[in-house]
Amino acid sequence: MAGITVRDLDDTLSFGAQVSGLGWSNIEDESIRQQLRDLFVDRGMIVFRGMEPSARMQVALSKVFGPLKDHPTKSTPRDKETGDEAEGVIDMHYVPRNENPEEGEGLVEYQGEVLARFSPWHFDHCYNDELNYAGVLRSPIAAPVGGRTGFMDGIELYRQFPRGLRDRLEGRNVIYTLDTRLSKQKYGVNFTPLTEHASTAALLKEVAIFPRAMHPAIWERQTGEKVLHFGPWMAVALEHEENAAGDALLDEVAHEINRLGEGTSAYWHDWSPTDMVIWDNHRMLHAVEGCNAKYERQTLRTTIKGDYGLGYFEDGKKIGEVFREVA
Repeated sequence: MAGITVRDLDDTLSFGAQVSGLGWSNIEDESIRQQLRDLFVDRGMIVFRGMEPSARMQVALSKVFGPLKDHPTKSTPRDKETGDEAEGVIDMHYVPRNENPEEGEGLVEYQGEVLARFSPWHFDHCYNDELNYAGVLRSPIAAPVGGRTGFMDGIELYRQFPRGLRDRLEGRNVIYTLDTRLSKQKYGVNFTPLTEHASTAALLKEVAIFPRAMHPAIWERQTGEKVLHFGPWMAVALEHEENAAGDALLDEVAHEINRLGEGTSAYWHDWSPTDMVIWDNHRMLHAVEGCNAKYERQTLRTTIKGDYGLGYFEDGKKIGEVFREVA
């Protein structure tokens, strides 16, 4: 049975790895599965090269790292190809509207370009009391130019962040909301929202029911490393400091994250259909640079269970209670 090949993702980065040689012939081998799990804990993200570009393989790869979890919102589109086998596989598919490409597409202007599928730095499920452990992403349809996905490691962010600014975040919780409208982003805004997405009306029905969620801006792993874990997108305030001073601190932190993300602190992935990427959602931030509105783009994501136990809803509810209200 063939083994796998592991290499650093980039010589300049302290996080990430790339793996080749994984397929149906060895993905069920427990020694290889444990090697991948250990590598993931150490490096925070893995880029798998040369994978079979199928939903079945994406699900099999995801289950190496844990059971799948459904997405916590009902308005998010699911992938129809996987059916019941992969509960919670979400389909992020942008198809240009030739007759009016700006209608209902959630476009922004960034650095003089009009972009679709632009996503600021964030971590998944920040609006939930529980964070998923990881996500696995693939891109069956990639834009010919742009559309890269960026990743930053919170451990490395903590090390690189200006100490005075970082120290002001210690022991603080950030409040997040389900409202994903880019026109409502408060911190680190370096783009101009142009149009809302067509699904906004359905989203806002859930926003009205979801309580706000709290997550620490900095937390410490069992292995001892501190993680700076603040996502500017969907953040609305500092807990116990919902005022101008708290907003000014978060805005300064968000702009510093943007600055580091544009430099050598981030990894920006150019997609191939045979790539699959997994990242530790408790540790990493990610973003999408967006692409020209004339290009089609599709990504499919699986969500892996496993909470870090530090988040909570401000009214003390559990996600099951929220789901019952949404339904």
